[in-house]
Amino acid sequence: MAKKKFIIEEWLQQPNLQQETITAPSIPRDRTIEDIETVTTRIEATGTDITAGYENWRDLGFALSEELGESGRDYFHRISRFNPEYSQAETDSQYDKCLKAHGSGITIKTFFQKAKDSGISIVTKSAISAKSAEPHTAKIAESAENADIGHEELPTFSRTIADNLPDFLKDIVSIGNSEADIDILILGSLTVLSACMPHIKGVYDRRTVYPNLFLFVTARASAGKGRLNLCRYLVEPIHDRLREINEAETMKYKQDLAEYNAAGKKKVSMEKPEEPPMRMLFIPANSSATAVYQVLNDNGGQGLMFETEGGTLANTFGSDYGNYSDGFRKAFHHETISYIRRKDREYVNIKQPRLSVLLTGTPRQILNLITDAENGLFSRFAFYILDTKLVWNNVFANSSDGTLEEYFQKKGKEYKDFHDILSSAADTTFYFTAEQEEDFNNTFTRWQLEYAATCGEDFIATVRRLGVILFRIAMCLSTLRMMEDADFSGDLQCLDQDYSTAKIIVEVLIQHDAHVFRQLANSTPLPKTAVKEQRNQLHNKFFEALPGEFDRKTYCDIAEQLGLNAKSIDRTVKKWCEEGRIESYMHGKYRKI
Repeated sequence: MAKKKFIIEEWLQQPNLQQETITAPSIPRDRTIEDIETVTTRIEATGTDITAGYENWRDLGFALSEELGESGRDYFHRISRFNPEYSQAETDSQYDKCLKAHGSGITIKTFFQKAKDSGISIVTKSAISAKSAEPHTAKIAESAENADIGHEELPTFSRTIADNLPDFLKDIVSIGNSEADIDILILGSLTVLSACMPHIKGVYDRRTVYPNLFLFVTARASAGKGRLNLCRYLVEPIHDRLREINEAETMKYKQDLAEYNAAGKKKVSMEKPEEPPMRMLFIPANSSATAVYQVLNDNGGQGLMFETEGGTLANTFGSDYGNYSDGFRKAFHHETISYIRRKDREYVNIKQPRLSVLLTGTPRQILNLITDAENGLFSRFAFYILDTKLVWNNVFANSSDGTLEEYFQKKGKEYKDFHDILSSAADTTFYFTAEQEEDFNNTFTRWQLEYAATCGEDFIATVRRLGVILFRIAMCLSTLRMMEDADFSGDLQCLDQDYSTAKIIVEVLIQHDAHVFRQLANSTPLPKTAVKEQRNQLHNKFFEALPGEFDRKTYCDIAEQLGLNAKSIDRTVKKWCEEGRIESYMHGKYRKI
């Protein structure tokens, strides 16, 4: 795992060795062991490497050996195994050296600090108990809580709007198990459905606006953001239908191409078959920039990016082939995206792209994707922070009623029927009433002044784009109302209850956005090489996962499992051959050296 030679004498001579940066009252040993187990379990649940760098790894060994002695060895292995250079023998050897270095000056507090610095929550039962028992400890526990994006008590909106939702959303939120859970089900449903509302549009600031939303739900591991995967089922039938059409078109194209190729000299009087468009709704986040634009173009500018790991998109943006961040920015405002099709050397313009985006991830993944508060991508997303609650849900409740997947699949079939009607209907223009417009302008005038004062002028872009988001949420709600009254004639006036619902949602979102903004503004900006280093770590994991001998299909399958792009990994394999890490001993056959 580490190549540097460890010499105890040199290390003990380092200045300020005895200084401990974390000050906190002592915790009884049995509680300390319980806390170490809790934090280690969180590290394992998120797959986080907190051991990067030799000195860092070494100090973690000292912290565990000083507190637990030999019984800390297992914890040292458990946290070390997420490092791409992990070796069981080398980790054992390092821990042996740490055990011999008595009086090192490193305490178990270092373990907790390094976990916290890596984005792992260190709030434990001991901290919570101490918070109510001792003022000084309470301050430490409170500091630990507030250090994480997800631990500030932020408002929810579902209780306020529950009775005013369209019937389709009422059915969706009926399976919610908490206010925050219902919040994300509402937001997730609106976001995925916003990608599937054909012929619905509005006019905002004298420009055509479509319903499409950008949402990022952030939370620690096991907080419940995985429930958003259920929202995917709402539009999966639409995606599946597009794939069926594509398969039929592809089959016919292949038949026509075969006839064309077999025609011989008769080709002169024949027109060469044109390859059909790649029809789909879901666009994979780990696609190349050209592939993303190609799919959008082939589908009339419409698409949905649904990614449960924000880090996947961050890795893609940091790669040589996949930086379509600029396209994201343009798509939010339906601005034209231009690109060159390499195959035909064709210049393509995607006019009025209509892309919806739903991302989930940890707070640290936000920082990887959006490196600072001034990044233009930040203001285009609505953020929702899902806090981790120490509540155990009854996992067997209502188990006789069928699975949630089946329930959402049923709702997805219902929505597809509605989508088919919208697809064949005429264009419908959504609009606010005069009274709603006046209230909207007054509200955002007030919010702009308030948040400019509390968050600074850099947050104004977020407030202004939340105006567009409120308009789009109201548009989505009003469109869902059409499922109830079956009125597809004429333009679509926003009902007061839908305007009020959208306003309440955004009033909560703006507080969540402001909290994430302050965290980004106060954080140390990631170095420009951060994403590249993250990608290198992923490539190291890929190398370790390769067998001794392998072919291209094997390494492409492994790359796909790790979220790596096959074309990119071809270049990586070629580079490793040139560097001597692997060799190609036969065409398409490789082995490690």
